Amino acid sequence: MINGVYTDTEEGCPQGGPLSPLLSNIMLTEFDKELERRGHKFCRYADDCNIYVGSKRAGERVMASAIEFLEGKLKLRVNRDKSAVDRPWRRKFLGFTFYQLYEKIGVRVHQKSINKFKTKIREITSRNNGKSMEYRMEKLKQCIYGWINYYGIADISSLTRELDKWLRRRIRMCLWKQWKKIKTKYDNLKKLGATDQKAWEHANTRKGYWRISNSPILATTLTNDYLEKLGYTSIQKRYKQVH
Repeated sequence: MINGVYTDTEEGCPQGGPLSPLLSNIMLTEFDKELERRGHKFCRYADDCNIYVGSKRAGERVMASAIEFLEGKLKLRVNRDKSAVDRPWRRKFLGFTFYQLYEKIGVRVHQKSINKFKTKIREITSRNNGKSMEYRMEKLKQCIYGWINYYGIADISSLTRELDKWLRRRIRMCLWKQWKKIKTKYDNLKKLGATDQKAWEHANTRKGYWRISNSPILATTLTNDYLEKLGYTSIQKRYKQVH
């Protein structure tokens, strides 16, 4: 649909449509067989493909040959802007990339995928969206389960700790915003174990929401255990469950 009007598609298929990966697998079966015939190591999912060779020179030669086969024999169009010869750890494939530590080769989540996940989290935990904490926790749980189920095959133990720390801070920010009035902040801090002086001092603070969310007073009142009782799903715990 273009501007709400149905238009016949004469070439290709809509990007992101359910038919796209199926047609890609049908059309690129011949490409798989050709790569196997040449003895290449490769990995392909739908129309996204990585071919692994031993040097940059070999990569340039193979890419030129692959483009010739795809456009010449299969009559497909190669997106040259997204195609490149580079080190595996500098490229993104299905949201993943690689790293090398001494003699070990590992899989990690690409930074763009991490940024996309954090953008989704920011939408759910925005202090201005007016949603209840129960709604936020349920949406966070769905988001975290889906992300870990997909990216859990990567080495993300340290990443999950960092994400948990960042996300807990965002939840504390939301709670602080929800308390609004000075008296509400004071009463809640007292109930959660703060001294009378500390509760009054921070209830009257002029610090911004994000800044106060990282303060010791909220770390010792809105503890990790307290957040879990509210329904918080720990990213690190979920990762350990499926890993």
